[in-house]
Amino acid sequence: QQQRQRALDENALALLLGQPVPAEVRERLATARLTQLRLPELPAGLPSDLLTRRPDIRQAEQLLLAANANIGAARAAFFPRISLTAGVGSASNQLSGLFKDGAWGFTLAPQLVQPLLDAGRNQAALSSAKVGFDLAVAQYEKSIQSAFREVADALAGRETLAQQLQAQEAQLQAETGRLRLTDLRYQNGAASQLDWLDAQRSLFTSQQAMVQVRLAYLQNQVALYKTLGGGATQP
Repeated sequence: QQQRQRALDENALALLLGQPVPAEVRERLATARLTQLRLPELPAGLPSDLLTRRPDIRQAEQLLLAANANIGAARAAFFPRISLTAGVGSASNQLSGLFKDGAWGFTLAPQLVQPLLDAGRNQAALSSAKVGFDLAVAQYEKSIQSAFREVADALAGRETLAQQLQAQEAQLQAETGRLRLTDLRYQNGAASQLDWLDAQRSLFTSQQAMVQVRLAYLQNQVALYKTLGGGATQP
């Protein structure tokens, strides 16, 4: 099953590159191990401005531009200026607070409409563009809310997966010790072969679970990279 998924992923990578996967990359992928992967930790105090480079937000801003909106005024009205992270890799209280008790309840007040539109438009043009403008604003607000929610979800997953990884490592060490002791007892006639085989089975199951948790942890790091718009540094 994993070999089949690997072949599909390599095909997707070739499609993304627009060419066959280079031989040196294929060789490196063949010898890579999850335990060898070390992705950088997210620093505390990441600014929310990082999200403005996300493709979905940029697309929504282009729709606003097409509706003759002022992007600076739109960001000021809708885009929360907060820190995304508190400690290393953990969500800030400001980010978590956006999704509690309906705190994110933006409504476009009439006095905000004119600042978002470029100055100098006459009333007739303003009225004719109002519907398209409202749709563009709604799409922009939705894109922003989705972006912050995805970051909050990814950071929540990162914290809990780190705890799960530590717990799984402790269980793996315990199962390894159990097999070692059971083997000694079996060699000295104090345990049956069934006990020995059961200890092997438990260790194998724990090893499989460890691989899956580590994979989920690394996939979460990739998701964070994506939700932040391409990493934790400004382009």
